[in-house]
Amino acid sequence: MERIKAAAQQLRTAYGIKVSTLKLDTSSLSSVRDAATKFRAMLDSGEVASFEALLCNAGGYFNGPLSYSTDGYETTFATNCLGHFLLIELLAERMRDNGRIVFTASGTHDPDTADGKMVGIVAEPDAIALANDGKDGKKPLSAGKRYSTSKLCTILYAYELHRRLRRAGSSIASIAFDPGAVPETGLLRTMPKPVQWLAKTRFMKWIMKRVGVTQGSISFSGASLAQVATDPTYRNGSGRYFQSNNGALSDTRSSRLSYDEQRALKLWNDSKTLVRLQPNEESVQLR
Repeated sequence: MERIKAAAQQLRTAYGIKVSTLKLDTSSLSSVRDAATKFRAMLDSGEVASFEALLCNAGGYFNGPLSYSTDGYETTFATNCLGHFLLIELLAERMRDNGRIVFTASGTHDPDTADGKMVGIVAEPDAIALANDGKDGKKPLSAGKRYSTSKLCTILYAYELHRRLRRAGSSIASIAFDPGAVPETGLLRTMPKPVQWLAKTRFMKWIMKRVGVTQGSISFSGASLAQVATDPTYRNGSGRYFQSNNGALSDTRSSRLSYDEQRALKLWNDSKTLVRLQPNEESVQLR
């Protein structure tokens, strides 16, 4: 929270705007529920004037021994997927017309690309299996497979949410955004220090570009995420996949598997079970 508060103050000073902060850990369902309750109170009191965009940008690549969240779910899936899923269910009703929900995805979800081959080919996007990975003596997925599969699930969520919103007659947009590989973020924080250092070098970035890995940067990818979330150009971007690569932002196709509606529906329903969604929590327009 100290880092968040410092960033908030920097924004206030630089732009003369009002910034509120809120503690939220996407790996903890109780934290998500608590944050959603507090955010609704902020809207009711007027501390936050309106709810126009939700950027589902939290995530991590968890190398090392397999670990589980406080709810007993594998950490990667809990952090990258279930927390965002629950937050959307809890807050979608409060979003303004023409609002936008943006899911931060990754090219690693596509096994037909260099991104997908580099990290680990995706596994089946089965929420129950992913949440319980490594239990009952079963061999766990590799860290790379857990990460790439979580990003496939992220895109499946985005497209299923788009379909549900449209069936409900909602004007809210659900968009998938791939920032490209940006090693300067904290994504690789669980990797060995030499690996973290090497990933940030010009030489390694040159190598990755040569082999076709999608690349972003803190400045361009950050600005692109802001564009997708707020710029009128992307008002009709619901159900689409935008990718930042080598200084260009383009509307492109995600993997073949990401358009599988039956898998998306099963993922959505199983996720509702895993987060123990109560009838009074489920957003009417997402049913």
